[in-house]
Amino acid sequence: MLDLSVDIHKLHLKNPVMSASGTFGYGLEFDDFMEVDRLGGILTKACTSKNRDGNKYPRMAETPMGMLNSVGLQNKGVDYFIESIYPRIIKYDTHIIVNVSDSTVEGYVEVAEKLFPLEKITGIELNISCPNVKEGGMAFGTSCPMAAAVTRAVKDVYAKTLIVKLSPNVTNIVEIARAVEDEGADSVSLINTLLGMAIDSEKRKPVLSTITGGLSGPAIKPIALRMVWQVAQAVKIPVIGMGGISNATDAIEFLLAGATAIQVGTANFIDPSVCSKIIDGIEEYLNRHGFKSVKEIIGALST
Repeated sequence: MLDLSVDIHKLHLKNPVMSASGTFGYGLEFDDFMEVDRLGGILTKACTSKNRDGNKYPRMAETPMGMLNSVGLQNKGVDYFIESIYPRIIKYDTHIIVNVSDSTVEGYVEVAEKLFPLEKITGIELNISCPNVKEGGMAFGTSCPMAAAVTRAVKDVYAKTLIVKLSPNVTNIVEIARAVEDEGADSVSLINTLLGMAIDSEKRKPVLSTITGGLSGPAIKPIALRMVWQVAQAVKIPVIGMGGISNATDAIEFLLAGATAIQVGTANFIDPSVCSKIIDGIEEYLNRHGFKSVKEIIGALST
């Protein structure tokens, strides 16, 4: 029997394929396209302490090898999630991990505290690419002290699995990874989107209302792969890789680079059943190469 299972701290995943936050809704939106229970885990869309309407339109733009988005973490807040979303997603037989975002440390802590008692929420993923309003808008994840501070504050109130999602918009992502590991992160996920922009030359205006936005999709895969490889060699906690994964071959490359699990994002918009195909493809690869467990290829890159 082929063993596709992997472990992320206390989480025993049936396979290493998860959905990336913001691209899979709460899972409910994909029920018509795939067996959501097949996933190793679902990363929900962002959850904040208060309702957020998001940014003004237009807030998405297609690029030659991906997309730009500046949705702005639109959601109705943690209380709404607990009352209206949680009862509908407990049906899933897989790990449900909530992406936690906010603009203050206190906001992150509030969300984590409210989510902790929910039995079916087995972990949270801290999005530290959010702007810290008390520090003039600098993202938590671009500074070692700020990344460490928010990680420690949440770890103090949240005893389940804590994943910290790292921003690639930094000079040295390894330093940030080590900083959050030192403050209690149980895993790191990377990379979040890269900062980019698009211009309408005829109107001589930015395409996005916010001028800049987050670039995702195949264009960022080489950068994501490099960063995952660097971080996996530098930390002792599990690394979850993402960034431009569109098929099983992409996913396997991230596993070889040292990722224990992967997340699929933008590809879900192109093919809502892509996660199932990636699981099948990983299984086919392992069989073809004579491996009995997916763990045998994690970090197996020969350099």
